[in-house]
Amino acid sequence: MNIHLDKILEKKKILFISSWFPNKIEPTNGNFVQRHAEAVAKIHDVEIVHAIGDFNQKQKFLEDDRTINGIRTCIIYYKNSKNPVQNFLRRMQAYKKGYHKMQKPDLVHANVMHNSMLFAVYLKKKFKIPFVVTEHWTALREVNRNRTPFITKLIAKIIGNAAEKILPVSGDLEKGLKKIGITTEMKVIPNVVNTNLFKPVIKSGSDFTFIHVSNLIPRKNSDKILKVALKLLSKGYRFNLQLGGDGNIDTLKDEVKNAKAEDRIEIFGIQTIAQVAERMQKSDCFILFSDDENQPCVIAEAFACGLKVISTNVGGISEFFPENAGILLPKVDEEQLFSAMSLILEEPKNESVSLLSQYAKDTFSEEIIGRKFSEVYENICKNKKP
Repeated sequence: MNIHLDKILEKKKILFISSWFPNKIEPTNGNFVQRHAEAVAKIHDVEIVHAIGDFNQKQKFLEDDRTINGIRTCIIYYKNSKNPVQNFLRRMQAYKKGYHKMQKPDLVHANVMHNSMLFAVYLKKKFKIPFVVTEHWTALREVNRNRTPFITKLIAKIIGNAAEKILPVSGDLEKGLKKIGITTEMKVIPNVVNTNLFKPVIKSGSDFTFIHVSNLIPRKNSDKILKVALKLLSKGYRFNLQLGGDGNIDTLKDEVKNAKAEDRIEIFGIQTIAQVAERMQKSDCFILFSDDENQPCVIAEAFACGLKVISTNVGGISEFFPENAGILLPKVDEEQLFSAMSLILEEPKNESVSLLSQYAKDTFSEEIIGRKFSEVYENICKNKKP
């Protein structure tokens, strides 16, 4: 029997706050937080407040209060400085300004335990509003513990131990949070995918297509993916590659041009989520070749479109990687990537499209993730009542 969750759970006022969130300075930063909020908004009354510094701003504070994808979203920009203490104090002021514009929430859903989320601790102490935290930060993985500054771990510990529940996006990250001394109860809830947008379509064209989408920062190793693709083409393999995202693409474009591979390799810039979905639907295999990850949205989106995936086995990727989903590489190694890509190209037609798409629906869909968050909220708010 299919019963809609909003019929059996009381609708609550949920305030999302986050250390990372899309804004005019960084349009895609923390877009996975925005998607979590949108999943929750299908069941509850959600509002979002975010604060971020802008070095080019003349005013001390600038408010951007509007409805985005059906959710009231208030971003307060503060004048940034070179003084981190002053920036922190201004950021807290900015969060206060945003908070006082909103309705009083039943619960705060904080995201990413940077010092910004001390605001959730403040709201709990001042107004008795409970909060949960979803964590995405690779710096808090156990493998990165010795490289992450002591103060960063201490602040995360303070925030985490004040929360009612911690919701890491992977079991790998959960281990890291426990290692820094967070004792609050935890529950893994992964990133969300709009499976109405990311879904399989019948592909036109016969040539196999690989795709990589990211922010193109160094640890994503997009340059190495391109290098391996060019080597495969030089060996006579026939395929296309789409590679790009919201980073610097000039060097990548130059390499493709110098290799005279424009007919096979397309380098593209920043994309909307709908454009990413369309590109994936025209592809056959997604590549992620990162040094470090948690639980990447892009792999879940690729599965939703029925794509096989080649990825380095880092972070929580293997936790959400079903059988026959592709190839996991033990480390960043160009020879291993070459072998994996050639193996995928030599495979017969992908027969796992519907299985991968269904796995994504069952694991990452807005309905599933919204329900998991709702169950957490319900238990906390129920226990809060006298």
